Amino acid sequence: MRRRYWFLRIRRQLFGCLLLSLLILSLLLGICITYSASAGSSAAQRTTNLHRYPINCSAIYDMDPVEVGKSLWIRRQRVVEEVSDEALAELTSDCSSFLKIRGYENVCFSEEEQLFPLAYSLVVHKSAWMVERLIRALYSPTHVFCIHYDLKSPLQFISAMKGLARCLPNVFISSQLENVVYASFSRLKADLNCLSDLLRSDVQWKYVINLCGQDFPLRSNMELVSELKNLNGANMLETSRPSEAKKERFTFHHQLKDSVLQKTDQVKTEPPHGIQIFIGNAYFVLSHQLVLHMNSSEVVRDLLSWSEDTYSPDEHFWATLVRLPGVPGEVPVSQPDITDLMSRTRLVKWEYLEEYLYPPCSGQHVRSVCIFGAAELRWLLNYGHLFANKFDLSVDPVVVQCLEEKLQERQRLFESVALHLICPKTLKDQ
Repeated sequence: MRRRYWFLRIRRQLFGCLLLSLLILSLLLGICITYSASAGSSAAQRTTNLHRYPINCSAIYDMDPVEVGKSLWIRRQRVVEEVSDEALAELTSDCSSFLKIRGYENVCFSEEEQLFPLAYSLVVHKSAWMVERLIRALYSPTHVFCIHYDLKSPLQFISAMKGLARCLPNVFISSQLENVVYASFSRLKADLNCLSDLLRSDVQWKYVINLCGQDFPLRSNMELVSELKNLNGANMLETSRPSEAKKERFTFHHQLKDSVLQKTDQVKTEPPHGIQIFIGNAYFVLSHQLVLHMNSSEVVRDLLSWSEDTYSPDEHFWATLVRLPGVPGEVPVSQPDITDLMSRTRLVKWEYLEEYLYPPCSGQHVRSVCIFGAAELRWLLNYGHLFANKFDLSVDPVVVQCLEEKLQERQRLFESVALHLICPKTLKDQ
């Protein structure tokens, strides 16, 4: 009996020691992460003004439970907060330092990229560093970027956007800015303003892609160029027949009241020229030829004018545009629906389709849309889309950091086999 008592007592002591050791180990891991992030943060404030987390992105990609767990710990502890718009505005006040610190002067490009430049329309309103990281992930001296910021944006955000345009010679601010109201014509107009400016650019771009500030690429520059070359003049976007509920968006007149778009009882006239309306989302990949055609087509102008008093006109205008007879890269009206999953332009994870079309969100839901988390890194990179939405540095900064690292790895891999690589030493410092 005594022997059994001592055995149980020793076992309890050993278990207590083991538990204590695990607690201490967990505490030390937390302190280590906090210290590393804190040290990295102070260094970042002196150099890149960006927080870099002590995380192994290759292990995250391989779904290593320890590293994924570490990313969750970082997210929950909020080790550091997102850096301010003011910090980017201050950094871009010295363009030579900004270009060097953020690595723009070391961006190389292949002959294929040089012969196939791309254009980007960025309609943004907040989170300056997220916009900068989006541009940096896509950046090539061969491309051209138009930034449209909302006139309601905070002054420091506007200052940061102007700083980006001042420091990067192929980035500019739209010549006409809108006070963007959710679901109104102003959102569509913002992209149209950038498209008009991009047509006047000296860069002879082949395709234009529109983005928002919470988008991020899932392909490296060389991969994007290769994929868009394979389109052979076709366009890439969602275009589907509307449900009865969606038809109300363009069947009734809508009007702005107190900065809110409201539906009225007034029934609209039929679409001009007998046009059949299709629906999609606000995002597209359009050929240069189609954008040129838009400027000269009376049918397109009439469709645009008719759409001004509809709800979310950007969610039917582009989808209908590519169905118009005779447009470059036309999708015939008789062709079946092209859904958002089929078009591959933008990967969005809707809460009500999780576990049916895709795995659960590892980040956070906002209005039924998933803000991605680090545990979705592998799924994002392998699903097949060009871009994804949404990302938020205040929700999960690790997934953005790891996407940056994986895309840089892919770009370097393609550069290593490129026949001719051009590496400018510096960019023009204005």
